Amino acid sequence: MYMTIAETAEYLSLPEATIRALVGQGKIRTVHDGEQYLIYKDQFADHMKQVEKAKKQLAEWNSEPLPEDIDIKDED
Repeated sequence: MYMTIAETAEYLSLPEATIRALVGQGKIRTVHDGEQYLIYKDQFADHMKQVEKAKKQLAEWNSEPLPEDIDIKDED
């Protein structure tokens, strides 16, 4: 499935200007149909998996209890 730059920006939750810059740098592969750039959606599958994995790891890290501080029991 192909998406326009605006649809890609919405899909990746990035500004359109960022997507245009990445297209210009060659970091996002596109097809130009004469009017607009079309971007193949499946090229972002790995990116989206990594983002979800990072979110999951962050949630796990945030849910871990803080270790008890050794200095709390120290009575000077």
